[in-house]
Amino acid sequence: MRTLVNGLTAFLVPMEVAEGWARTDIAGINSFGLIGLAVGSVAMGFVTARLSIRGVCVLAASATGLCLILASQAGSPWVLYVLFFLAGALGGGTVFAPIFAYVGNWFPKAAGLAIGFAAAGQAVGQGGVPFLAAYLIESFGWRGAMLLLGCGTLVLLVPLALGMRQAPAGATVSVGAAQLPASVTVPFLGAAVFLCCTCMAVPLMHLMPLIQSYCISSTDAGGVMFAMLIAAIGGRIAYGKLCDLIGSLRSWFVASALQTIGVLAFTLFASLQGFMLFAIVYGFAYAGVMTSLLVATRALTPAHNKARWMGIVLSFAWLGHAFGGFQGAFSYDLTAGYGTGFAVGAFAGAGNLVLVGILTWLTRPAARPPALAV
Repeated sequence: MRTLVNGLTAFLVPMEVAEGWARTDIAGINSFGLIGLAVGSVAMGFVTARLSIRGVCVLAASATGLCLILASQAGSPWVLYVLFFLAGALGGGTVFAPIFAYVGNWFPKAAGLAIGFAAAGQAVGQGGVPFLAAYLIESFGWRGAMLLLGCGTLVLLVPLALGMRQAPAGATVSVGAAQLPASVTVPFLGAAVFLCCTCMAVPLMHLMPLIQSYCISSTDAGGVMFAMLIAAIGGRIAYGKLCDLIGSLRSWFVASALQTIGVLAFTLFASLQGFMLFAIVYGFAYAGVMTSLLVATRALTPAHNKARWMGIVLSFAWLGHAFGGFQGAFSYDLTAGYGTGFAVGAFAGAGNLVLVGILTWLTRPAARPPALAV
C-alpha cells in the first residue's frame, strides 16, 4: 500500500526524464491511486463484516501486485491513472480500514500501543519502498523497477495474507472521552484528517525531488527518506503509548503541531547532511499523526460496524494525500520551486490543529452528560 501513498516519489524525476511528462501529470498517477484508496476504504468498510480478513488481504495483495506489473508496460499517464486507481480501490483501500479498525481488539488494555506497533509497519514501507525503488530505477529503469515491485508484492504479501486471522470482538469506547453522535464526530474527524494528510503528503511525495533539485543523487535522497521513516517507526510506537496515557486527540494535536512546523522547515536546507539530520528529527516528531488519528477514530466512532466508520474517515485521509501531493507538483510546475507547495501544506496543517483542538474541547470529560458517563 505504501507504493500507492508515497512510493511514487522515487519515480517523479526518472519518469519526467525518460518520458517527457510534466511533473503534475506524474503526480496525478499518485493522486488517482489515493482517490482509489478513498473509494475502496468506503466501499469495503460496508462489506468487510461479510468477508474474512484473510480473503480481504489476499484480494488486496493480488490486486496491488497485478496492477503494478501492468503499470510497468503503460505508455501514457492515463493508463497509469486507471491502474493506480484500481490498485488503490481493490488493494490498499480494501485492507487498511479493517486492519486498523480491529487491531486494538487483540490488546484491549493497550489499544493505542497495539495500533502504534501496527502503524510502525507503515513507516517501514514509507521509507523502504522509495529507498528500494531508487536502487531498482538506477539498475533497471522506472519500468523495470515497477515490474519488480509488482512481482515482489505478489511473492511476499500473498503468503502473508493467507496467514491472517479474524480479530476477536472487543470494546472500542475510549474511557474519559465524551461520546458525541457520529453526525458530529465523523465530519470533524474527516475534515481534520483531510487537512492533516494534505500537510503530510507534501514531504512524503516531494522531499526526494526537493533534495534532488540540489544535485544530490536519487539514492542519497532515498536514503534521507529511509532514515526519516525508520525514525518514524519508533515515533509511532511512542505515540501509541502516549495515546494510552493522555488520550488520542491530545497526542494527535502534539504530533500535528510538530509536523506543521517541520514541513515549512524542510525548505531551509540545501545540503545532504542538513536534510539527513532534520529528517531523522522530523520523522520521530511527526510519526504520531497516523497512530493518533487511527486511535481517535476507533475511539470516537460508533461501536457498530467499526470498519465502516473507519473506512469513511480514512477516505478523507487518502483524499488529503491526493490533494497534497498534486498541489505540491502543481506549485512546482507553476513556480519552478517547492517553497509555495510546502507552505500550502503547512497552512493545511494549521487548519487541522484548529479542528483537532475544537474536537478535544468537545470531548473533554467535563462536557460529557452524566447519563453518558463510562
